[in-house]
Amino acid sequence: MIIMRNRFDMQLDNLNNELITMGALCEEALTFAVKGLFDEDLEMAKKAVFAESEIDRKEREIEGLCMKLLLQQHPVAGDLRIISSALKMISDMERIGDQAEDIGEIAQYLIGHDLPHEENLKKMADMAVMMLTQSIDSFVKKDLELAQRMILEDNIVDDYFFKVKEDLIEMIAVSPEKGQMYLDLLMIAKYLERIADHATNIGEWVVYSITGEHPEDN
Repeated sequence: MIIMRNRFDMQLDNLNNELITMGALCEEALTFAVKGLFDEDLEMAKKAVFAESEIDRKEREIEGLCMKLLLQQHPVAGDLRIISSALKMISDMERIGDQAEDIGEIAQYLIGHDLPHEENLKKMADMAVMMLTQSIDSFVKKDLELAQRMILEDNIVDDYFFKVKEDLIEMIAVSPEKGQMYLDLLMIAKYLERIADHATNIGEWVVYSITGEHPEDN
Protein backbone atom coordinates (compact mmCIF):
# COMPACT_ATOMS: atom_id res chain seq x y z
CA MET A 1 0.00 0.00 0.00
CA ILE A 2 2.82 2.39 0.89
CA ILE A 3 4.62 1.57 -2.37
CA MET A 4 1.44 2.26 -4.37
CA ARG A 5 0.95 5.58 -2.57
CA ASN A 6 4.56 6.58 -3.21
CA ARG A 7 4.12 5.78 -6.91
CA PHE A 8 0.91 7.80 -6.97
CA ASP A 9 2.63 10.77 -5.29
CA MET A 10 5.37 10.62 -7.90
CA GLN A 11 2.76 10.72 -10.66
CA LEU A 12 1.08 13.69 -8.98
CA ASP A 13 4.44 15.46 -8.90
CA ASN A 14 4.80 14.72 -12.60
CA LEU A 15 1.33 16.16 -13.22
CA ASN A 16 2.32 19.28 -11.30
CA ASN A 17 5.49 19.69 -13.39
CA GLU A 18 3.60 19.16 -16.65
CA LEU A 19 1.07 21.84 -15.66
CA ILE A 20 3.91 24.24 -14.91
CA THR A 21 5.43 23.50 -18.32
CA MET A 22 2.12 24.12 -20.09
CA GLY A 23 1.64 27.35 -18.16
CA ALA A 24 5.09 28.53 -19.20
CA LEU A 25 4.26 27.76 -22.85
CA CYS A 26 1.11 29.88 -22.57
CA GLU A 27 3.07 32.75 -21.02
CA GLU A 28 5.59 32.56 -23.86
CA ALA A 29 2.90 32.48 -26.55
CA LEU A 30 1.09 35.50 -25.15
CA THR A 31 4.33 37.44 -24.67
CA PHE A 32 5.34 36.67 -28.26
CA ALA A 33 1.94 37.81 -29.54
CA VAL A 34 2.00 41.08 -27.60
CA LYS A 35 5.58 41.85 -28.65
CA GLY A 36 4.73 41.02 -32.24
CA LEU A 37 1.87 43.50 -32.13
CA PHE A 38 3.38 46.46 -30.33
CA ASP A 39 6.96 46.09 -31.60
CA GLU A 40 5.73 45.22 -35.11
CA ASP A 41 8.02 42.20 -34.89
CA LEU A 42 7.10 39.61 -37.52
CA GLU A 43 9.23 36.84 -35.99
CA MET A 44 7.63 37.28 -32.56
CA ALA A 45 4.15 37.21 -34.09
CA LYS A 46 5.02 34.00 -35.95
CA LYS A 47 6.37 32.42 -32.74
CA ALA A 48 3.00 33.04 -31.06
CA VAL A 49 1.30 31.15 -33.89
CA PHE A 50 3.77 28.26 -33.82
CA ALA A 51 3.53 27.93 -30.02
CA GLU A 52 -0.14 26.95 -30.20
CA SER A 53 0.52 23.44 -31.54
CA GLU A 54 2.95 22.73 -28.69
CA ILE A 55 0.34 23.90 -26.17
CA ASP A 56 -2.25 21.58 -27.75
CA ARG A 57 0.19 18.66 -27.57
CA LYS A 58 0.87 19.36 -23.91
CA GLU A 59 -2.85 19.51 -23.17
CA ARG A 60 -3.33 16.03 -24.63
CA GLU A 61 -0.40 14.66 -22.62
CA ILE A 62 -1.73 16.08 -19.35
CA GLU A 63 -5.26 14.91 -20.07
CA GLY A 64 -3.91 11.40 -20.62
CA LEU A 65 -1.94 11.55 -17.37
CA CYS A 66 -5.04 12.67 -15.44
CA MET A 67 -7.11 9.84 -16.89
CA LYS A 68 -4.38 7.37 -15.96
CA LEU A 69 -4.34 8.66 -12.38
CA LEU A 70 -8.11 8.40 -12.11
CA LEU A 71 -8.42 4.93 -13.63
CA GLN A 72 -5.30 3.14 -12.38
CA GLN A 73 -4.99 4.58 -8.89
CA HIS A 74 -7.33 5.14 -5.97
CA PRO A 75 -7.26 8.88 -5.33
CA VAL A 76 -8.67 10.23 -2.08
CA ALA A 77 -10.71 13.45 -1.91
CA GLY A 78 -7.70 15.78 -1.87
CA ASP A 79 -6.15 14.00 -4.83
CA LEU A 80 -9.40 14.21 -6.79
CA ARG A 81 -9.48 17.96 -6.23
CA ILE A 82 -6.00 18.30 -7.69
CA ILE A 83 -6.74 16.09 -10.71
CA SER A 84 -10.11 17.69 -11.49
CA SER A 85 -8.57 21.16 -11.11
CA ALA A 86 -5.78 20.15 -13.49
CA LEU A 87 -8.30 19.06 -16.13
CA LYS A 88 -10.12 22.39 -15.85
CA MET A 89 -6.90 24.42 -15.94
CA ILE A 90 -5.51 22.78 -19.07
CA SER A 91 -8.76 23.58 -20.87
CA ASP A 92 -8.31 27.27 -20.02
CA MET A 93 -4.62 27.15 -20.94
CA GLU A 94 -5.47 25.62 -24.31
CA ARG A 95 -7.90 28.46 -25.01
CA ILE A 96 -5.23 31.01 -24.02
CA GLY A 97 -2.93 29.36 -26.56
CA ASP A 98 -5.62 29.66 -29.24
CA GLN A 99 -6.20 33.34 -28.50
CA ALA A 100 -2.47 34.14 -28.40
CA GLU A 101 -2.27 32.48 -31.82
CA ASP A 102 -5.15 34.65 -33.06
CA ILE A 103 -3.42 37.81 -31.83
CA GLY A 104 -0.19 36.69 -33.49
CA GLU A 105 -1.97 36.13 -36.81
CA ILE A 106 -3.63 39.56 -36.74
CA ALA A 107 -0.35 41.18 -35.64
CA GLN A 108 1.37 39.79 -38.75
CA TYR A 109 -1.25 41.40 -40.95
CA LEU A 110 -1.07 44.76 -39.13
CA ILE A 111 2.71 45.18 -39.39
CA GLY A 112 3.49 48.25 -41.49
CA HIS A 113 -0.06 49.64 -41.31
CA ASP A 114 0.81 52.72 -39.23
CA LEU A 115 -0.94 51.58 -36.05
CA PRO A 116 -2.40 54.28 -33.79
CA HIS A 117 -0.77 54.88 -30.41
CA GLU A 118 -3.45 53.11 -28.38
CA GLU A 119 -2.25 53.40 -24.80
CA ASN A 120 -5.28 51.69 -23.24
CA LEU A 121 -4.77 48.62 -25.45
CA LYS A 122 -1.13 48.45 -24.38
CA LYS A 123 -2.11 48.70 -20.70
CA MET A 124 -4.76 46.03 -21.24
CA ALA A 125 -2.24 43.70 -22.86
CA ASP A 126 0.28 44.24 -20.04
CA MET A 127 -2.41 43.49 -17.48
CA ALA A 128 -3.52 40.31 -19.27
CA VAL A 129 0.10 39.08 -19.40
CA MET A 130 0.54 39.87 -15.70
CA MET A 131 -2.69 38.06 -14.77
CA LEU A 132 -1.61 34.96 -16.66
CA THR A 133 1.80 35.02 -14.97
CA GLN A 134 0.19 35.46 -11.55
CA SER A 135 -2.28 32.63 -12.16
CA ILE A 136 0.56 30.25 -13.02
CA ASP A 137 2.70 31.51 -10.12
CA SER A 138 -0.19 31.00 -7.69
CA PHE A 139 -0.44 27.39 -8.84
CA VAL A 140 3.31 26.75 -8.68
CA LYS A 141 3.63 28.27 -5.21
CA LYS A 142 0.21 27.08 -3.97
CA ASP A 143 -0.30 30.74 -3.06
CA LEU A 144 -3.95 31.23 -2.11
CA GLU A 145 -3.62 34.97 -1.49
CA LEU A 146 -2.00 35.59 -4.89
CA ALA A 147 -4.74 33.61 -6.67
CA GLN A 148 -7.48 35.53 -4.86
CA ARG A 149 -5.85 38.90 -5.60
CA MET A 150 -5.36 38.04 -9.27
CA ILE A 151 -9.02 37.07 -9.67
CA LEU A 152 -10.06 40.61 -8.68
CA GLU A 153 -7.84 42.10 -11.40
CA ASP A 154 -10.17 40.80 -14.10
CA ASN A 155 -12.37 43.86 -13.48
CA ILE A 156 -9.45 46.12 -14.43
CA VAL A 157 -9.03 44.34 -17.77
CA ASP A 158 -12.77 44.63 -18.40
CA ASP A 159 -12.58 48.39 -17.76
CA TYR A 160 -9.69 48.71 -20.22
CA PHE A 161 -11.68 46.80 -22.83
CA PHE A 162 -14.54 49.30 -22.66
CA LYS A 163 -12.08 52.19 -22.90
CA VAL A 164 -10.37 50.62 -25.93
CA LYS A 165 -13.73 50.02 -27.58
CA GLU A 166 -14.74 53.66 -27.06
CA ASP A 167 -11.38 54.87 -28.39
CA LEU A 168 -11.62 52.72 -31.52
CA ILE A 169 -15.23 53.69 -32.26
CA GLU A 170 -14.15 57.33 -32.13
CA MET A 171 -11.20 56.59 -34.46
CA ILE A 172 -13.49 54.86 -36.96
CA ALA A 173 -15.78 57.90 -36.96
CA VAL A 174 -12.84 60.23 -37.68
CA SER A 175 -11.04 57.97 -40.20
CA PRO A 176 -13.53 55.47 -41.68
CA GLU A 177 -11.02 54.50 -44.39
CA LYS A 178 -8.97 52.84 -41.62
CA GLY A 179 -12.01 51.04 -40.24
CA GLN A 180 -10.72 47.52 -40.94
CA MET A 181 -7.50 48.15 -39.01
CA TYR A 182 -9.42 49.53 -36.04
CA LEU A 183 -11.78 46.54 -36.09
CA ASP A 184 -8.75 44.24 -36.07
CA LEU A 185 -7.46 46.05 -32.99
CA LEU A 186 -10.88 45.70 -31.36
CA MET A 187 -10.76 41.97 -32.05
CA ILE A 188 -7.33 41.81 -30.37
CA ALA A 189 -8.78 43.63 -27.37
CA LYS A 190 -11.56 41.03 -27.21
CA TYR A 191 -9.01 38.21 -27.29
CA LEU A 192 -7.08 39.88 -24.44
CA GLU A 193 -10.29 40.17 -22.43
CA ARG A 194 -10.94 36.45 -22.93
CA ILE A 195 -7.36 35.60 -21.95
CA ALA A 196 -7.87 37.50 -18.69
CA ASP A 197 -11.09 35.54 -18.15
CA HIS A 198 -9.23 32.25 -18.64
CA ALA A 199 -6.45 33.39 -16.27
CA THR A 200 -9.19 34.15 -13.74
CA ASN A 201 -10.60 30.66 -14.21
CA ILE A 202 -7.15 29.17 -13.57
CA GLY A 203 -6.88 31.22 -10.38
CA GLU A 204 -10.30 30.01 -9.25
CA TRP A 205 -9.27 26.38 -9.78
CA VAL A 206 -6.08 27.04 -7.82
CA VAL A 207 -8.27 28.28 -4.96
CA TYR A 208 -10.42 25.16 -5.25
CA SER A 209 -7.42 22.82 -5.30
CA ILE A 210 -6.14 24.40 -2.07
CA THR A 211 -9.37 25.01 -0.12
CA GLY A 212 -11.88 22.61 -1.63
CA GLU A 213 -14.21 25.56 -2.30
CA HIS A 214 -14.70 27.25 -5.67
CA PRO A 215 -14.97 31.07 -5.39
CA GLU A 216 -18.14 31.13 -7.53
CA ASP A 217 -19.85 28.83 -5.02
CA ASN A 218 -19.51 31.39 -2.22
